[in-house]
Amino acid sequence: MKILCVGDVVGQPGLDYLCEILPLVKQQTGADFVIVNGENSDKSGTGLTRHGAQTLLQHANVVTTGNHCYRRAGEELYTENETVLHPANFPYTTAAAGCCLIDTGRHGVVRVINLMGTAWMEPVDNPFKRADELLAMGDARYTIVDFHAESTAEKKALAFYLDGRVSAIFGTHTHVQTADEQILPAGTGYITDVGMVGPISSVLGIQPQLAVQKQRTHGPVQFAVAEGPAMLNAALFTLDDTTGLCTEVQRIDQRPR
Repeated sequence: MKILCVGDVVGQPGLDYLCEILPLVKQQTGADFVIVNGENSDKSGTGLTRHGAQTLLQHANVVTTGNHCYRRAGEELYTENETVLHPANFPYTTAAAGCCLIDTGRHGVVRVINLMGTAWMEPVDNPFKRADELLAMGDARYTIVDFHAESTAEKKALAFYLDGRVSAIFGTHTHVQTADEQILPAGTGYITDVGMVGPISSVLGIQPQLAVQKQRTHGPVQFAVAEGPAMLNAALFTLDDTTGLCTEVQRIDQRPR
């Protein structure tokens, strides 16, 4: 089983490039299942709309999100769509909005869990405890976790905590792909941050001059999505069909030729 996990889609350039290139990436990698983080896919660069979710689901099996999930839509987007998730450890929501089980047929059931970190983020419930609760709710041959978090230490700690109990964990939120793809000792595939789908010449998808202004002056700045050619960052996890554990991790950085 090969599962392709795609980084945060940023703005219209990111959404357009994903729709253009993802079918080719799926073909080249032989991916059987695709998860895309869509929390920044709105044209503003933050939030997920109903239309955006529908567009992403034309190319992905499951759409995950993070701390910007309510910027353009309410809770109903997630409770009414089984395969559109927001972090399951939000303190005021149901488990169904943050976890789904998809029967793929011959490959078996894939469970996708969306969690958010607590370090330098909005107050949420403990992701370690929430993960335990979700894993106890039922069996699945494969379990993939999108951990939307700022702290690299928190991401790595959760990965070791779940090592051997889930198939793979991929980090999102920082929009910068890390070079630490690996298989942990008990067989869980891992990468600290899978990256983004968005403009190459940007600061995390935002126009560089605006990001510079924000960091230099520490004053309020209205961000805008950068323009120009985009890239697609992803990670491909190859999973054993018997154990559900990871046998290979491949980083993907797709850019226009």
